[in-house]
Amino acid sequence: MFDFSIVTNWFHNLLAVTCGLGDFWTILIECILVGVGILAGYAILAIILIFMERKVCAYFQCRLGPMRVGPWGVFQVFADVLKMLIKEIFSVDGADKVLYYVAPFLVIIASVGTFSFLPWNNGAQVLDFNVGVFLMSAISSIGIVGIFMAGWGSNNKYSVVSAMRGAVQLISYEMSLALCLITAVVLTGTMQVSGIVEAQTGAFGWLIFKGHIPAIIAFIVFLVAGNAEANRGPFDLAEAESELTAGYHTEYSGMGFGFYYLAEYLNLFVVSGIATTVFLGGWAPFNIGVEAVDGILNFIPGIVWFLGKTFAVVWLLMWVRWTFPRLRIDQILKLEWKYLMPLCLINLIIMTVVVAFGWHF
Repeated sequence: MFDFSIVTNWFHNLLAVTCGLGDFWTILIECILVGVGILAGYAILAIILIFMERKVCAYFQCRLGPMRVGPWGVFQVFADVLKMLIKEIFSVDGADKVLYYVAPFLVIIASVGTFSFLPWNNGAQVLDFNVGVFLMSAISSIGIVGIFMAGWGSNNKYSVVSAMRGAVQLISYEMSLALCLITAVVLTGTMQVSGIVEAQTGAFGWLIFKGHIPAIIAFIVFLVAGNAEANRGPFDLAEAESELTAGYHTEYSGMGFGFYYLAEYLNLFVVSGIATTVFLGGWAPFNIGVEAVDGILNFIPGIVWFLGKTFAVVWLLMWVRWTFPRLRIDQILKLEWKYLMPLCLINLIIMTVVVAFGWHF
C-alpha cells in the first residue's frame, strides 16, 4: 500500500532544504496548500453529492432527475451554484445582526473541521492527534451552536422553534454517536484516527469482522444516529415544511443559505467517512488472507478504497432518506433516549467484556 507521507516529506525537504526556506515559511506554505486542498475537496464533493442525491431520489421515485443542463444534467449543480452566488444577501428587520451573520460560518467551520480528520490514504491524514476521536466529536458540536444562533438571531418564531428542535435532536443523538466511537476505541485501544485504521489492516481486519456482533451493532447504531446528526430524512424535523416552513434558515438568502445547504450535504459525507474509517477499515483494503488475492487488492490505492466505501455508505443513507417517512419530534427523541442510548450502553459493556477476555478476532 502506497504511503503518502513519502510525498509530503519530499515536498517538505524541497521547501526547507532545496529552496532554503526557514521553518516559519515552510510551515506557512504547507498549511496554505493543505487548507486550499481541503476547501477544494470540500467543494468538489459537495457538487458530486448534490448531483448524486438528485439522481438517487429520481431512481427511487421512478423519475429521470436533472437531464437538461449538460449531458445527463451534470451541469445543473453548477448552474444552481452560480445562481446562489449572485443572489443578494440581506437580513430581516429586527434581526440580531451579529448572531445572524456569524451563525452560517460556525456551521461551515464545524463541517470543514470535522472533514479535515478523515484519513484519505496511508500517510494522508490532515489532522491526526492522539485524541483525534475526542477532538472530532468536539469540533462537530460547534455546528449546534450555529444552528441555534441562526434561529434566535433571525427574529422569526418559526426559526426559533426549528432551532430549538434541531438543537435538542443533535445533542441527543451525539450521545449515541460518542458511545459508538468509544466502543471502537475500546476494541482498537487508541483514539488516534490513523491508529484506528492501522488496527484494521490484515485479513478480515475491519472492525465489523474483528469485533463481530458488538461492532456490527455499533456500526448500525452509528449510521442511524449519524443520519439524525446530519439532519437527514427521516430525521429532518428541523426543517419540516408543513409546520416550520424552511426551518432555522428560513430568513437566509444567497450564500447565507448556501452555507447551510453545503454543510448538510458534506455532513452526510463526513458521517459516512467516519463510519468507513472506524468500522470499515478506512483506506485499508479488504484482505482475505490469500497472498495472491491480497497482493492485487493492496495494489489498489488507499484513497480509492476510502472513497469507494464512503460513497457506498452515502448511497445507503440516501436510500434510507427516500424510503422512510418523516418522524415526529417525539418519536425521534423516544428512539434515541428509550432505545438507542440504552442499547449503546449495553453494547459498550459487552465490547469491554469481549476485549477483556480476548473473545474478538
